Amino acid sequence: MIVPVILSGGSGTRLWPLSRKMYPKQLLSLTGEHSLLQETALRSSMLKDAAPPVVVCNESYRFMVAEQLRRISIEPDAIFLEPEGRNSAPAITAAAFHVQQKYPDAAMLVMPSDHVLTELNEFGRAVERGLVAAKQNRLVLFGIAPDRPETGYGYICINRGLKTENFCPAAGFVEKPDAATAAAYVESGKYLWNAGIFLFSPTTFLETLEKLEPEIHNCCREAVIKARSDLDFIRLDPKSFSACPSKSVDYAVMEKTDNLCVVPFSGSWSDIGSWDSLMRERKTDEAGNVITGDVVASNVTDSFLHSSGRLIGVVGMQNVVVVETADAVLVADRNSGQEVSQLVETLRRQGREEVSVHRRVYRPWGTYETVDNGERFQVKRIVVKPGGVLSLQMHHHRAEHWIVVKGTAKVTIGDAEIMLREDQSTYIPLGTKHRLLNPGKINLELIEVQTGSYLGEDDIQRFEDVYGRSED
Repeated sequence: MIVPVILSGGSGTRLWPLSRKMYPKQLLSLTGEHSLLQETALRSSMLKDAAPPVVVCNESYRFMVAEQLRRISIEPDAIFLEPEGRNSAPAITAAAFHVQQKYPDAAMLVMPSDHVLTELNEFGRAVERGLVAAKQNRLVLFGIAPDRPETGYGYICINRGLKTENFCPAAGFVEKPDAATAAAYVESGKYLWNAGIFLFSPTTFLETLEKLEPEIHNCCREAVIKARSDLDFIRLDPKSFSACPSKSVDYAVMEKTDNLCVVPFSGSWSDIGSWDSLMRERKTDEAGNVITGDVVASNVTDSFLHSSGRLIGVVGMQNVVVVETADAVLVADRNSGQEVSQLVETLRRQGREEVSVHRRVYRPWGTYETVDNGERFQVKRIVVKPGGVLSLQMHHHRAEHWIVVKGTAKVTIGDAEIMLREDQSTYIPLGTKHRLLNPGKINLELIEVQTGSYLGEDDIQRFEDVYGRSED
């Protein structure tokens, strides 16, 4: 049996403004109908003898992860919530303790949730080759045969002289090289891209980790032992997990062990780490452009042009990225991936909320989107899923007007309950407990007009919440 372990903790800052801290790239549909997370989960379900996946994610977007899996009819074995990001080694270790206890004879297939793999049959055959090594108590890394010099990836050197039918011994790791070095690596045939995809038995991994990084091993073991269930999630113990050293699994284990082997994979793969790499995964038009949304281009070539809503006009440009969202526009050279990360860091230091959230914000009950705001007022469009219910709450600094546009709303205001239908409205005075429920079978859509001295999202005092939230 194979237990897929899907890591969903990254933020993808180089794909800003589409990817943001609270809605990272793995939750976006960048290359097709499904999000990268959904594609990863579907890919894992197609493997021979695959169990339901174990997912490790940041608790801030737990409901979005669960909802995306539900939409593709995949019920995970477990969704572990990290109280804070501690890099890949602790995330994998927590999953390994769970798999060891529940499936002691299984192999773990560890996969990032934000990669693209298109040749699924070839990947399945590579996994079968890796299982041969995993059953010999080896740690297996999948290496991608490079088709070009690439400075944005890590490389792993393999010893082809000791190659077996199924795998090669690893001879060393190399961090992202410069262009000349990368070209030499590709020419030599001795180097593969490090895909960050691993296969091993949980016991082999944990025994190796205990020798190399006992603090990570012990902190994660305690975090799993003290974990608690919360609805459909498992919350790792915050104190234990936060005390764990923050290290990548490459640095903590794979670069130090002499028990690592590499299975070459010749299929198409990308980590979608920049706009340029995303463009490589999309079909271009006759001018070499990738165009999405309401875009009019004249004399533009080899460019990535994306509109999320508004019209974009682009004239006389080459090799550029133009990305529009409701609250931000990026214009950049296609090859400026690192500079985009630096831009995001500058915005973060300035306290710009566009780094973290989109104008449309996802909640377990649905979404809300800011339509307009100004001094002492804010207008939002709220969509509540069938059966969705907002928390029983109160605001200290604002009153709210609700106007139903579509569907039916069951509203609690103080001790009273009322039903609102299309074109009906109500008013919630400042300091009054209230709650909103969609009792219908279609989405409830309403317009909320807030008025008051302070309109921040942190002006919420919750009294009851079916989703177990306290602050988000």
